[in-house]
Amino acid sequence: MRAIEIAQPGGPEVLREVQRPDPVAKPGELLIAVQASGINRPDVLQRKGLYPMPPGVSDLPGLEVAGTVKAGAPADLAAAGLSIGDAVCALVAGGGYAELCVAPAGQCLPSPRGLSAIEAASLPETFFTVWQNVFEIARLQPGETLLVQGGSSGIGVTAIMLAKALGAKVIVTAGSDDKCKACLDIGADHAINYRNQDFVAEVLAFTGQRGVDVVLDMVAGDYIGRELQCMADDGRLALIAVQGGTRSAIDAGLLLRKRFTLTGSTLRPRSVAYKTGLARALHTRAWPWIESGQVKPVIHQVFPAAQAAAAHALMESSTHVGKIVLAW
Repeated sequence: MRAIEIAQPGGPEVLREVQRPDPVAKPGELLIAVQASGINRPDVLQRKGLYPMPPGVSDLPGLEVAGTVKAGAPADLAAAGLSIGDAVCALVAGGGYAELCVAPAGQCLPSPRGLSAIEAASLPETFFTVWQNVFEIARLQPGETLLVQGGSSGIGVTAIMLAKALGAKVIVTAGSDDKCKACLDIGADHAINYRNQDFVAEVLAFTGQRGVDVVLDMVAGDYIGRELQCMADDGRLALIAVQGGTRSAIDAGLLLRKRFTLTGSTLRPRSVAYKTGLARALHTRAWPWIESGQVKPVIHQVFPAAQAAAAHALMESSTHVGKIVLAW
């Protein structure tokens, strides 16, 4: 099969197309004929040598794919509610940048009706992550307000759409006026350009000084202390990345007085059983929103798989809005 491998840790140019042996589905797995592969920030970190694979995972990058079911044991197909030839998308721990990919059966979902393989490939990583953190860990409720740091990212646009479909209000931050407008067009209620606006003051003004109920933060660093200043009583802060650094100073007294909850999470090393639970929740609750048109994939650009280096360069430029996808 054709695949994209990381020749050595480095810049986008270290991604190269190679021929690899076809993978074989083990018990509990399905083999997918991949038509499209989503690109995510962890892929960039892995390419740089900063995100080691869990034991036993393919060294090929790629955490999400879409295509058709090519092989699998009857029991595994039945458990996933799938048949050979069905259109699927899947969350994988690695190996997604390839024409063939094995995925745990429980992490395979039927592609939402009406979506292309390109659109379906843009879903798993961000949808699993947002559902895990915003809905299951932080327990966002209808009528509450969510603050999303980095609203124009793949995670950001997913959080906007899912929260709005739930019936919550959404405030986002983004790095330009154009990105802020894009977030508003996607459905955000308020967008803050963090380069020339103080998000703490803006959030408090927008909420009438009440603050937000949930924060989805991929920045960390000094953002955490500032986020506590614009959260409502009993607010929940879900930390999913540390792009702004790992050191944070917080007012512990404020944390106590306002009964805040601060959580961190990982997804890639979690068990198949845990991810299967997320997949079932998405299929039950989020897939109907997609199929009804309430939630729509946001694709910034599609690259031929052989141009994976250019796709990574775009990801690192942070000029995109939504997802970047490779087509096979």
